[in-house]
Amino acid sequence: MREQTFEKLSRMKLHGMAQALEQQLQQAETSSLSFEERLAQLVDAQWLWRENRAAATRLRKARLKQPASLEDVNYRHPRQLDRALLRSLASCDWVRQHHNITLTGPSGVGKTYLCCALLEKACREGFTAYYAAAAKFFRQLAIASADGSFDRLLAKLARVDVLAIDDWGLVPLSDPERRHLLEVLEDRSGVRSTVLTSQFPVPSWHDLVGSPTLADAILERILSNHHAIALQGETLRPVRKTSGDTKAQRREEEA
Repeated sequence: MREQTFEKLSRMKLHGMAQALEQQLQQAETSSLSFEERLAQLVDAQWLWRENRAAATRLRKARLKQPASLEDVNYRHPRQLDRALLRSLASCDWVRQHHNITLTGPSGVGKTYLCCALLEKACREGFTAYYAAAAKFFRQLAIASADGSFDRLLAKLARVDVLAIDDWGLVPLSDPERRHLLEVLEDRSGVRSTVLTSQFPVPSWHDLVGSPTLADAILERILSNHHAIALQGETLRPVRKTSGDTKAQRREEEA
């Protein structure tokens, strides 16, 4: 009878409930619980299993560049990171209210990690997300424009709750890239959230776009209802010494 029950639970894809039932059968103290209490435990286990599975699927589809979480953010490094702001963003109300985030700072100061951590938290809160480095993102748009799938790609991006474009502005935007970016942001303005990171401060973004008219339209959609995180300071990446370093320098590095 037990084997039949587990087989039926498996076929109905109630794997969380099956695991919880197996644990109940192995724990002697479970016999002291009422039927309603044991059933509640099984239902809670199945609910948690489904939530964890859905979150894992959202994280996989987000294609984050690196594992990251807001709980592991380094506040000790002097980079002008506003702890109160990041704590408020952890609630994901900015996603619910369709706000944007701009994240700026020099190379190596942790922009990509914070970006991925924000997306990871959004996925855990039940939102969909998608991360793309700027160069790859614009290549995807260009390929879609060339092969006739541009509208489908726009529709797909428009459905994502949080879109992150990382490290944009390193090279000047071409005219097609400017127009493609505007179309993406137009679909998301006021209804979805976008995260943009750059080594350049926000006041210089108008020049990075290149076309004054398109720059006005693009920045209006980015900076409306946005939260700004401006980082400063030295790189967090370890600096490797050259082979000519002295033993004293190596000991200092290890210390």
